[in-house]
Amino acid sequence: MAEQDIKKGLAGVVVDYTAVSKVNPETNSLLYRGYPVQELAATQPFEAVAYLLWHGELPTPAQLAEFEQQERALRPLDERTKALLETMPVSAHPMDLVRTAVSQLGTFDETLGQPGGWTDANLDLGRSIYLFAQLPTIVAAVQRRRRGLEPIEPRDDLDYSANFLWMTFGELPSKAAIDVFRVSMVLYAEHSFNASTFTARVIASTTSDLYSAVVGGIGALKGPLHGGANEAVMHIMTEIGTAENVTPWLDKALAEKRKIMGFGHRVYKQGDSRVPTMKAALDVLLAESGRPDLAELYAELERDFVARKGIYPNLDYPSGPAYHLLGFDTEIFTPLFIAARVTGWTAHIMEQAAANALIRPLSAYNGVDERHVAGA
Repeated sequence: MAEQDIKKGLAGVVVDYTAVSKVNPETNSLLYRGYPVQELAATQPFEAVAYLLWHGELPTPAQLAEFEQQERALRPLDERTKALLETMPVSAHPMDLVRTAVSQLGTFDETLGQPGGWTDANLDLGRSIYLFAQLPTIVAAVQRRRRGLEPIEPRDDLDYSANFLWMTFGELPSKAAIDVFRVSMVLYAEHSFNASTFTARVIASTTSDLYSAVVGGIGALKGPLHGGANEAVMHIMTEIGTAENVTPWLDKALAEKRKIMGFGHRVYKQGDSRVPTMKAALDVLLAESGRPDLAELYAELERDFVARKGIYPNLDYPSGPAYHLLGFDTEIFTPLFIAARVTGWTAHIMEQAAANALIRPLSAYNGVDERHVAGA
């Protein structure tokens, strides 16, 4: 059998062009449509970042106002979605509930049945805005139901981030906390051909519909090697307990060859460029909440692991504790990732549709040689 140059996990394989985002190796900076994400996180509402990802340019004040009005009108859930959420088991993982709800949203879209409606660019933009508006209402309702609480209707006088927190908790935290949440949404919005985005593009390449592609992205994001890592980070910190326990815990975990979530990245080798921005946001919450214990645990685990392995934190490491301090259940962390990343997914789905080629790689066979059924 001839040797094949196999790229496991497609590592290092460039499969297509994209104008949505890139990691600039010279500055170790993630760029959305050319803008460094840390600059966007410092200056832009999340709605403007979503607009940028879809349209290629930041909105003018008039364009942003029009977009905000459109998005806010789409926030309330259909009664059928509310009924669906009520029928699903409370014990189910929130990712499964959100995935199922998004799939149902696709069944409401009558334009999918029109000729060419599956991949119409204008219709797909409208669908993207619809999902952007619906997901916070769905995710907030899922957390409240887990706690035995009634859902809270969205408000049209609040921006995306404030409304999300209002629907989840029934009150607004400090302006600083709302801004921390906004920053996290901006940082999670897009990251080139990651596993979930590539999954969505593969589905889109078959000329399937946008909802199906997003549902596929959710399925990929659920895995702890991708989106589920922010949940895993908080589970690890809860397991360790205090900074004093880090060294013996890490000794045992590494001896057992456990994967320590929240560290390392396929793209970044010298540290995730998004971490400093998210760590600064986390520091705001740590100070506001008076949690020096969590700050010490965070710092000690990072220090010890980096010293031993030379592997640096990724975005999930500071975002997990930040979502915890905001009051979200740990199992809700990855659905929050969905609410942010749906902007990047849909930008890529539309880009794929605009210059489509079916994504269908080859494989190298390493099974038994050709053989035949006896008597054939």
